Amino acid sequence: MQQSELLDFLHRLECLKTNGRHSTTVGGVTETVAAHSWRLAVLALLVAPEIDGIDANKLVRMCLVHDFGEAITGDIPSFLKTKAHEAMEDSAVQTLLSTLPEPQRTELKTLFAEMDAQQSAEARLYKALDKMEAVIQHNESDISTWLPLEYELQQSYAQENAAEFPYLAELRAMMLEDTKNKIEQAKEKKA
Repeated sequence: MQQSELLDFLHRLECLKTNGRHSTTVGGVTETVAAHSWRLAVLALLVAPEIDGIDANKLVRMCLVHDFGEAITGDIPSFLKTKAHEAMEDSAVQTLLSTLPEPQRTELKTLFAEMDAQQSAEARLYKALDKMEAVIQHNESDISTWLPLEYELQQSYAQENAAEFPYLAELRAMMLEDTKNKIEQAKEKKA
């Protein structure tokens, strides 16, 4: 890849550093898409050795690139996302990837196709971790930032995805306890 092509592509992704997500940090700052992707990649890096047969490099790559489309579309919370939104995001990914030279274009298109198909263990693991990172972030944020529907969503989101991987199932159970404790503490404060 020529340096000018690299810089052009990085410029296209820069807004991921400022595009907000539907969550806040402990410090009350709106989380960015880039911050989510970074922590997701760290989570994948740390979890991969705990799961037999996982290609850690592929898993981390999936986590780093999974929200590229949001450089164009912005973030749409999962509970609001429609098929039309998904198609728009898929189109945005293809638009971005089409600006890359070979072999990067084909390599990333192949990776996105694998992620979309959800057939490989890495693709299913990335999807579970992606959802779980969102739950972790909400558990860390001030409960006053939660929408009413999130009280239930925090307790069920990613449960099914995590169930395939015993290590993740146990981690998700711990996260559920964090959620329940947070909700209980909020009720006690109101009382």
